[in-house]
Amino acid sequence: MLNNVAAVLLDGVHPFELGVVCEVFGLDRSDEGLPVYDFGVASAEGPTLSTHAGFTVGTSHGLERLEEADLIAVPAGDKYVEREYPPELLDALRRATDRGTRVLSVCSGVFLLGAAGLLDGRRCAVHWRHAQELARQYPRAIVEPDVLYVDADPVITSAGTAAGIDACLHLVRKEQGPEVANAIARRMVVPPHRDGGQAQYVERPLPRSRCDTVGEVLVWMEEHLDEEVTVEQLAARAHMSPRTFARRFQQETGTTPYRWILRQRVLLAQRLLEATDETMDAIAGRTGFGTAAALRHQFVRSLGTTPQAYRRTFRGPEAA
Repeated sequence: MLNNVAAVLLDGVHPFELGVVCEVFGLDRSDEGLPVYDFGVASAEGPTLSTHAGFTVGTSHGLERLEEADLIAVPAGDKYVEREYPPELLDALRRATDRGTRVLSVCSGVFLLGAAGLLDGRRCAVHWRHAQELARQYPRAIVEPDVLYVDADPVITSAGTAAGIDACLHLVRKEQGPEVANAIARRMVVPPHRDGGQAQYVERPLPRSRCDTVGEVLVWMEEHLDEEVTVEQLAARAHMSPRTFARRFQQETGTTPYRWILRQRVLLAQRLLEATDETMDAIAGRTGFGTAAALRHQFVRSLGTTPQAYRRTFRGPEAA
């Protein structure tokens, strides 16, 4: 059942992430025959809270508002990654999940769920920038760094910013059907479901070696991504045996030569899809994948979406 929804705020809340929850669950769309949620905003730290954008928000509800909710939403907030949380809020979240209430976090709101012990043994999502820190603070959590959201009922977690929309619409779709979710998405002018995961939005610059042993080889590899090369050929360029080269390469880049060049090829394909009108066959040739089918296969494996869908996302439908 999804009827009573409460968003719980802490000092430093991010307005956009709060707005996502308000937009999906806080508007009256009964004129279109859509459900109206009993929506409220509760504060865990007093009636007036600051936002990271420099203004304040106020609410008359305290933590008692959470006791009757079917869903508790936790928007992101400033310093949520490293702050201490009110014990009474942590207790309220634990009680909520014990009685079957769902909790949904947007971006760094997941750190509050971790502090409450709600991530133990569960898969969870967070903005890619916070994935390592979340795993470090809560080693019993199963952090999924490349997805937009994770539904580990009754805990739903989402990645950065707009991924909260994906998670909220997913829950609406799950509870009230695709027609309701699609209609809300249409009113919000957002896709009811996005292809792929957050991996396609991660900026991965060219890895720099920690010393000069393989540095020149890395530069050469990047300039010859369209060529097939072997470890033996690369080792010869570095004046090493293949075994020594492979070991040094792993030490300095954190990966193997094959995986490194594969990732650089995908990155080049991303740039070409974003900035050019070249065909898939032409991009496959320039990136060393050879065929459009091979390009598609590796693109999906790396980013969770197809080259055509990626081009639509970053350049619009007409470009694809």
